[in-house]
Amino acid sequence: MEQEMNQLIEMGATRAQAVAALRKCKDVMDAAEKIFSGEFDDAVDEDDYMQGVSGSSSSRVHKHTPASSDDEGEGGEEEEDDDDEGYYEGDDFEFETKAGDRTSGQADADPYAGIFFSKDRREEVIEVEEEPEFAQLEGFDAKIPLMTQGEWMKGCPEGGEQGFLFQLYSQLSTEACPCADKCGYEVKREKSMFFAMLPDFAMYIDRLRNLVPHTCPRCSKEFCLACGEPMKSPRSGTQAADPLFHCSNLQGVIIGIGLAMVEQVYAEQSAVIGKPATELDKNKKKRKAAVADAAELEDDEEMHPSGAPRGKKAKGGTGYAGARAEDMSGQVEALNAQRARDMKIATLLNRVRVFLPSTERAGGGQTSDYLVHPTTLAHLRRRFNYVSSSLLRNDSLSDMSDRSVLYFELFDWLSTISNHEALASMMGMPNMIPFSHQPLKPQRPTSSSGTKAGPSSRERTVVYEGSAGPRELLESIVIQATAAIKGLEGIRFDQQEMDENLTEEQKRMTRVDDDKGKGKEKLVVSEENEKLMKFCESILSTARAIDRSLRETKGDAFIERLHASLPKISTSMSENRAVTVSVGQTEEETKKAYLDWATRVRFEYCDLTVSSPEVVSIIGKDGTRGVHIPNYKSHYNNEARMLVNSDMPKRSLAIAKELAVLTTNLPVSWDSSVFLRVDEARVDIIKALITGPEGTPYHNGCFLFDIFLGPSYNQSPPSVKYMTTNGGKFRFNPNLYADGKVCLSLLGTWEGPGWIAGKSTLLQVLISIQSMILCDEPYLNEPGWANGAGTASSRAYSANVRRMVVHTAMLGNLKNPPEPFEDIIRTHFRLKGRAIEAQLDKWLDDDDGETMHGQGVQYVHHMGETKPVKKASGSGTQLHKDAAELKALLRKLRGEESAGTTAPTASGSGGESGVDAMDAIVVDED
Repeated sequence: MEQEMNQLIEMGATRAQAVAALRKCKDVMDAAEKIFSGEFDDAVDEDDYMQGVSGSSSSRVHKHTPASSDDEGEGGEEEEDDDDEGYYEGDDFEFETKAGDRTSGQADADPYAGIFFSKDRREEVIEVEEEPEFAQLEGFDAKIPLMTQGEWMKGCPEGGEQGFLFQLYSQLSTEACPCADKCGYEVKREKSMFFAMLPDFAMYIDRLRNLVPHTCPRCSKEFCLACGEPMKSPRSGTQAADPLFHCSNLQGVIIGIGLAMVEQVYAEQSAVIGKPATELDKNKKKRKAAVADAAELEDDEEMHPSGAPRGKKAKGGTGYAGARAEDMSGQVEALNAQRARDMKIATLLNRVRVFLPSTERAGGGQTSDYLVHPTTLAHLRRRFNYVSSSLLRNDSLSDMSDRSVLYFELFDWLSTISNHEALASMMGMPNMIPFSHQPLKPQRPTSSSGTKAGPSSRERTVVYEGSAGPRELLESIVIQATAAIKGLEGIRFDQQEMDENLTEEQKRMTRVDDDKGKGKEKLVVSEENEKLMKFCESILSTARAIDRSLRETKGDAFIERLHASLPKISTSMSENRAVTVSVGQTEEETKKAYLDWATRVRFEYCDLTVSSPEVVSIIGKDGTRGVHIPNYKSHYNNEARMLVNSDMPKRSLAIAKELAVLTTNLPVSWDSSVFLRVDEARVDIIKALITGPEGTPYHNGCFLFDIFLGPSYNQSPPSVKYMTTNGGKFRFNPNLYADGKVCLSLLGTWEGPGWIAGKSTLLQVLISIQSMILCDEPYLNEPGWANGAGTASSRAYSANVRRMVVHTAMLGNLKNPPEPFEDIIRTHFRLKGRAIEAQLDKWLDDDDGETMHGQGVQYVHHMGETKPVKKASGSGTQLHKDAAELKALLRKLRGEESAGTTAPTASGSGGESGVDAMDAIVVDED
């Protein structure tokens, strides 16, 4: 009973109406018809009806198999009733009703608490694969394939929906349709009538439009071949109604066949037929990791969780691979081919969308718009969600906007679905995707006499698991679109807000233009910028439409709970300070807490300006005027101030696309993460913090970089400065100079594959630094030492790096966290404290006892070999002192004990001071 009631609620009925209708009507469709005719408008809810209804994550086996030929001949209506009764048993949707959710007399009680939000569901289904069937249709030379019952029901893990799918398929493919006037005439329905997979959807619709209105040869009455009801003639003076909107049966079969065609075309053109979404996600992560500019990664290479390749040695040093050039041939052809494929899919989606239930249809809603067939929801959830979820998982707003013809159509689908009260809830429901399948033995149906009958078939057991639903997937795109719009607004500061900090004399200087009656120049907006802005606004509009519909149909509590489950990007640093992340009791809990926290805070806007603005004079064509330009907490302060209030559309477009990708794609993991802070008013001023990857001498160190997207970005690469240098004393890597230079061919600071205008990204630069510079054997990054893997010199270099990392990138940053990463650094070390203590113990055991050398290990050339210079015993080395002090601070962060004073302190702000570099001559690493 609960299943039928839930189905009626899905169709738009209230709970009270569903209860009343089901008590009077045995069939769900009869109940729905009476509800929407207004018979139960006065129904009152009964609080005690749903008492005891509860549920949890479950695993059930549903079996849907095609009826054999003998069964079809003997079953009749009685067999159909048995099937329906079997399918309606149990609760196929996730009810997690809690006490108090439906308190009597409370108008704000949420009757949907716990419904459709659990992604922990697991359903096991036995699906049937039948031999293909074909039919010879009039007007076609070749036989046309027919959709089998197994294919019609494939991919549906819901027991109740299987019943509706089976019922409609059987009715339209085997049952006779009697004349609506009951004159005794009837038409024998065949599969080829409704389930022929014609080469084109338009051909299918034209054929169906001619087939459905059937005139009885006995009484001359016209009736619908899909439902058997009379076809009503249009009133005088009105436009003739399309017969394909006559009944919900037609809606169900048209949406099913249409989406099957969409799914087939999309799968063929994506070349991912039969791959579940989980496999697609894994492959995407592998491709994303291969962005280092000089790395040649194999497709089957094991990937580091942070995005870096594991166990692969650099052959020629990062950024020193020679003057190779990327082959750009065929790029235009590939882009044109992609656009042609997108246009084909978008056109097909547009034609099918016409038949979606819509009460806002031009000219007014028709019969099938109000009475939604249950199979329509089933097809939308399994076939449309396959296509939409694949498209919404695209992590590049730039790629989406380039394929806008397809995505605009996708957004129209989402808006149409969300605007219908019977369909809107699926926007908040998890998708059920195939997780695994196990083929079973082939079977052939047998007749009652024991002889083989009918085509052979194969059964397989498919396990479906809950995954992100449409609204949740859309949220990642919403975050990107919001960031892109911020980038498109240009590089400006708030003059009114800054005026509050000026003296009266300074304010008069800034008003020279106003006194002269000068107005602001009109902004120049390029066609590309307008296109991206329109695309982003469409994304936000779609999300708002979905939320509005869910709020109207399900209530405030439903939408609030839905929003709480959506992915979060905290754009304000103040939001993070209010959240305390607890260290888990177990390592697994701590890792999960770290990953959730890092994902939430990896990208944020913040204020990077210096508090007191400076007033300067600018000479322009309209005379001299005084303006105040803030200073910025960045190495590139001067460069940034020169571009205040500049308006460069191409640069704004590039930054907008960059920000969109960065908001949701920065790599985060327990092993290594990238955090970004962007000035809220000057999105071209950026600071990055990268934590050292596991298995490297940089592990768990915090490395700070200042970034500026210059006036020619992205025709030229960004400017990047390495800041964790211990006051310009430490060189952590052949690619990271003590003066802050980052040596990378992507940045144009060394020969090799360089920056590709319009294609290369800041994300590539960040991951290249994370994976190829902060690597497991940094000695090899020097071109002359590229063949020294595993040598004593390489081990000595790594040991020295570890000492510098502990002194500056760990202890120095923890004692004096650099802005604006104080919260990030303290939380990083607090959550990973125990793991870092174990790491320090291992590093102490592996240490070679040498002293710390800021500019690198000293080497001596002897007999054609390069060896590290040995120094005094390290029993009292800086590493032991730094490790002891760091451990004490880590315990204090966790609240286990006070820091104590047993270990001497290492002075410095964010690693800005420490042990001086030795005066001895070292091998020139330049």
